[in-house]
Amino acid sequence: MKDRRKETLFTWFKRQWMGTPLFSTGVALVIMIILQTLTLGFDYDSFGAWLMSWLNNWINILRNNAGVGIVALGMTFVIISGGIDLAVGSTLVATGAVLMMLIDNGPKGILGLLGLSGPVAFIVAILLSVAFGSILGALIGLLVTKGKIPPFIASLGAMKIYRSVTQHFMQGYNPTVPKPFLAISSFRFGNYMIMPILYWLIIALILYYVSKKTTFGRQVIAVGSNERAAKLSGVNVEKVKLKVYVLMGMLVSISAIIQVSRIGSMDFANAGSGNEMDAIAAAVVGGTSMSGGKGLIIGTVFGMLIIAVMNNLLNLFGVPPFLREAFKGLIVVLAVLLQKKEKTS
Repeated sequence: MKDRRKETLFTWFKRQWMGTPLFSTGVALVIMIILQTLTLGFDYDSFGAWLMSWLNNWINILRNNAGVGIVALGMTFVIISGGIDLAVGSTLVATGAVLMMLIDNGPKGILGLLGLSGPVAFIVAILLSVAFGSILGALIGLLVTKGKIPPFIASLGAMKIYRSVTQHFMQGYNPTVPKPFLAISSFRFGNYMIMPILYWLIIALILYYVSKKTTFGRQVIAVGSNERAAKLSGVNVEKVKLKVYVLMGMLVSISAIIQVSRIGSMDFANAGSGNEMDAIAAAVVGGTSMSGGKGLIIGTVFGMLIIAVMNNLLNLFGVPPFLREAFKGLIVVLAVLLQKKEKTS
């Protein structure tokens, strides 16, 4: 009886692991957190000191990954719809450049030349930057829907165009970000700067609602599952895909705003590099199917946490930065292999 109960428990765990992405992602996250906690060690004068150190480490992890986490939420919608967006890093650079030109304290600041400053200028700059990011996303969406170009090729081309054009226009120009603008990300609650984390969580909650409770969310899944069937059932497939890429551009622009307000500058040659890999990894690890039609926002949040904790662990272990990308690639490959096993089982 005892052996039978053990076998039943093992069978249940295996079924949940293979068939429920959120379960397997949650278990993997718990294991990663335990490993991280053990690696940090317990050599402290008191439990309170250990707890504060552990909490500070986690806040740093979450804050440093909030921007990419927001991008990953958008990537989830794109992949569910059957697409991909490799241009998110370049879109971030382009929208960041526009934002900095608008709010620049120097003589070239666009809004300053128009007589706008302070909170009013910041609001206008944020709205224009989000609109610009949405347009960049829409351009990719139009290439996919109207141009009938595969998403991989369309976004790959956009990735090269957006970054190179931004670098061309920003060479020799170093905008100065006003200090009050930095409060968007650096405002403190007690001793903690958690605004980027709050933005990430709020956007995740909104997109969770959109994916579960709105017609658009259901249409995205329908398009990714079977585009032909969705079209026959009356879904405007091209419109849905276009909206998905507009949403992606909007979220990337929000990530750019967070980065500029956190750091006060942007490296136009390197900023956002690798964001596409991290975003895709977070979505896939969280259970989003690369073939489309399946994915969970909460799974992507868990997936991003796994990637973030893994990066932290590799840093604690002293693994060279270049090798850390190999671990991300390995995780993505394993996640896709797991998805294939789910389909064949």
